[in-house]
Formats: sequence, C-alpha cells, structure tokens
Amino acid sequence: MASSKNKHISVIIPTWNSAATLPRCLEALLAQSCQDFEVIVMDNGSQDGCASDLGSRYPGLVLTLHRLDTNQGYAVANNLAARLAKGEWLALLNADAFPEPDWLASLVEAAQRHPEIDSFASRLIQAGKPELLDGEGDVYHVSGLAWRRNHGKPVSIPSSEEEVFSACGAAALLRKDVFLQAGGFDEQYFAYNEDVDLGFRLQLAGHRCLFVPRAEVLHVGSASTGRGSDTAVYYGHRNLVWTYFKDMPTSLMLLYLPAHILMTLSYAFYFLFSGKIGVFWQAKRDAMRHLPKIFRLRNIVQLPRTTSKHRVHSLINKSLLLKHWVTRLKAS
Repeated sequence: MASSKNKHISVIIPTWNSAATLPRCLEALLAQSCQDFEVIVMDNGSQDGCASDLGSRYPGLVLTLHRLDTNQGYAVANNLAARLAKGEWLALLNADAFPEPDWLASLVEAAQRHPEIDSFASRLIQAGKPELLDGEGDVYHVSGLAWRRNHGKPVSIPSSEEEVFSACGAAALLRKDVFLQAGGFDEQYFAYNEDVDLGFRLQLAGHRCLFVPRAEVLHVGSASTGRGSDTAVYYGHRNLVWTYFKDMPTSLMLLYLPAHILMTLSYAFYFLFSGKIGVFWQAKRDAMRHLPKIFRLRNIVQLPRTTSKHRVHSLINKSLLLKHWVTRLKAS
C-alpha cells in the first residue's frame, strides 16, 4: 500500500456486512477530483467478506484496513480510526454513501474559504430515488427529535451555503483535533443519533457547522441494519433521549420537557399501529435506566460550555410537531 504520510485528509469508512455497497463507495473515492486523502476502513466483524483483499482490489487508493473481531458499533469504529488518522481533516463516509467526483474538493474548498468553521455537511441524495433529497444537514427540534433537513424534497430545489445544526455522519468533514478534543462519538450510543449528539456538543463548545450544497453524495441509508428495522427503532429512540438530557442547557431542557413527552407519546401511538411498540418501549426503558450515568456525563458536557443558551435556542427548530408528521407520512 502507498504511503499516507503527506495526505491532508483521512477518509474514514466503518463497515459491517457491507459487501453490497462498499465497492461502489470505494470506486467513487477513486474518481474524486481531489486525491489528497488516505482511506481508513474499519471493519466491525463483518461476515460477508466485504473487507477482503481491499488493498489488492483498489491499488489506486492509499488504503488501510483494520478489523475488529466483533461488531462494536459505528461510534467505536469511527473513534478508533480517528485516532489512527494522519490527516488534519476527517472525512466521515458511510459504506452505503457514494460521493460525486467533486464531493471532497467542494468540502476542502469551503474549509479554505471558512477557516472559522470546523465541520461541514454534505448534500445527501437518495440513491434509490435520485430525484429526491436525503438531507442537507441535520435539524434538532426542541422536543429532542432530530431529522435530516429537507429530507424527501426534490433535488431540483435551490440550495445555498448556510450554517446548520450539525452534519450527518454519512458524509461529513471535520477537523481532526476538534473531533478528538470533543471526545469523538459517544461510544455507548453504539449507532444512530451519535452524529447529532456530537454536533450538539460541538455547538456547545462554539464550533459551527456549514452546509456545502456542491458536496453531493448518493446515500442508501441503513443499508446494513435496514431502514425502519427494530435495530434502527431501538437505538434511534433510546439515543435521542440521552442526547436531550445530556446536551440541552438546563433552562431549555426544562422549558421544552413537555414537548419531549408529547413527542414520545406521539411516537408510541405511531408504533402501536406499525407493530413496533415493544421495541420502542424497550428503547425508552433502557434510556431511562441509564439516565443517572447520562446526567453524570451531562456535567462534563455543560460545565465547559462556551455557547450561550440564547444561541443554542436560536439553533434548534421550534416548529409544530404536526409539520414533522406530515412530512414523515408523505415520505413513507
């Protein structure tokens, strides 16, 4: 494998049984107009051979493969890779995300124009329905719910460079030192919502996030676990509770606690009729069972906060939940 000594960017790809998508992801990296990067593939105990012989199959990439014996989760895999990375920047990329040729160049160019920004969000497009957006950065709602901005809207809608709450971890660029200083992803999350949690903690520490519309990526989404699967429901709804009680400034957490409870009840009603009420309540029980630990972590997150609660309040979405439900039902 080629030396990565002088590479400016480290592209991190966590994999778990990703044989159906990883080759297309790596081929998309080969086609990048910017080649100033190394690739670190962290295999989470895959059993489908997705990480076999990557060096010989993709000799054009500066690629390092690390294998874990078991699936330790998205957060662990990314954190391990970040500590091994040689680049100044971390480009997070899911194995089911296929960047357009100018994706990385667009992110790097935006970073050069905005040295005050530490994280950058990509324009995600649904791989199965390329006429529709998968997201343009993340939205965080006062209830603790999070979703991808403009998900399900036509790709043809105008997009402009603007600050967003956080970057979806499927395809994002972050300064390595900022990522490591923040502690990386919270490893107890295992998977789902950990990118929103990281984005929230970065905002609390004064690190802003910019959406870059020219950085386009086709994204399958939940290719390994399955969109709407029990795994996605469990970790998604457990982890959003932890993010709310760990990251929300105290006054805002108390102010919007009724909204958090209302959101939980509305999802309970939804899952009651979709056959997933059991896994949903298991997620909530486990979330509440670990709240004492979450509140201990809360002190670590909140005490060094440099961002005012007024700025945090300006960053979070305050729309009626009914709008979210209408959008969700249209997309389903």
